[in-house]
Amino acid sequence: MKYRALGRTGLQVSELGVGTLTFGRGAGALAKVDQPTADRMVHRALDAGVNLFDTADNYHAGQSEEILGHALGERRADVLVSTKVGGRVSNRVNSGGLSYAHIVASCETSAQRLGTDWIDILNVAEPDPQTPFEETARALDDVVRRGLVRYVGFSHFPAWEAALAIGSQWAHNLRPFSTIVQYYSLVGREAERDVLPLAERAGLGVIVASPLAGGFLTGKYDRSGGTIEDRRTAWPFPAVDATTGHAVTETLRGVSHELDATPAQVAIAWLLTRPVVSSVLIGASSIRQLYENIRASEFTLTEDHQRRLDALVAVPTPDSDAWRAVFFDDDVLDELRLP
Repeated sequence: MKYRALGRTGLQVSELGVGTLTFGRGAGALAKVDQPTADRMVHRALDAGVNLFDTADNYHAGQSEEILGHALGERRADVLVSTKVGGRVSNRVNSGGLSYAHIVASCETSAQRLGTDWIDILNVAEPDPQTPFEETARALDDVVRRGLVRYVGFSHFPAWEAALAIGSQWAHNLRPFSTIVQYYSLVGREAERDVLPLAERAGLGVIVASPLAGGFLTGKYDRSGGTIEDRRTAWPFPAVDATTGHAVTETLRGVSHELDATPAQVAIAWLLTRPVVSSVLIGASSIRQLYENIRASEFTLTEDHQRRLDALVAVPTPDSDAWRAVFFDDDVLDELRLP
C-alpha cells in the first residue's frame, strides 16, 4: 500500500481507504455486513496497509459506527477514522442539520459508538440552509479544542458554498476545513469543474467516495438494465447516464483484459492517477470483494490507458449535476435513516 499527503494536514493516508456504508444488518438493503464479517474485512484491510476508515452517524441507525469500532478494537490507534454529521439520525426535531447543539451531541454519541476518545476527521455531511454557518464553524472549532475531534472537513458541498465557508473560518480564526469527501468517478467528473480546483487551491485533502458509481463500473449492469445485485435498485446513487455509462464500461472491460484486472480495479486505478486525490474509499459487502478492490493499487495504467479513459467523458457544464438531485432526495436517503 502506498501513502499520500492528506492535503496540508501533515497526515499520510493510504491511497485506498474503506467505506463502511455496508456495515449493518436488518436496517435496509444496503446493510449487508454483520459483525463477524466486518471483523475479518477490517483486519484484512489493516494487514494490507489501509489506515483510513470512513463512516457516518446516520448509516443504518448508527450500526456502521458501532460495527467499525468493535472491528478496530485494540488497533484503533493505528488508523484514521472519519465520520460525518448533519444527516438526520432520528425523528426528533433537532436530530439533524448543523446547529451547535446537534454537532456537539452527535460527536459525543459517535465517539461512544466507535468506542474511542477521539474522532480523527469529522465531515459535515451536507449544507444546512437553516443554520448560519458561523454557528456551525464555532461548533466545529469547539469540538477540536476539546480534543474530541482532530480535523474537520465537508462532504458534497457546492464549491462556491465551501469557499465561502472556508473564508468565514479563516476570517474568524476558527479551525478551517482540511478535507473533503467527494463523489468522483469515470462517469461522474463534475468535481473536475470547480470542486477539485478549490481543493487544490485551499490545500484540502480529497477523499473520493463512490469511485465505482454505486457499483455501475463493476460491469455488472448490462445494456438491458439487468444486474447481478440490487445495490442500484435499492439506492440509485449516483445517477449515471446509461449511454455514456455503458460506453465507459465497454472500454473498462477492454483495458482490464489487457491488464488482467477487473473493470472495478481499472476504474479505481484511474482515480489514483489524479494528482489532487489523497485517498479513494472502497466499499464491499464481502471479504472477496474487498480483497479485489484493494488490489487496484497494484495496477499501473499506461499513458495510452489513461488517454483512452480520459477521453470517455468530458468535464460537464454547470447544469449537469443530476447526481446531486438523487443524493439529496429525502426518499432515497430514507435507506440510511432511522424509522
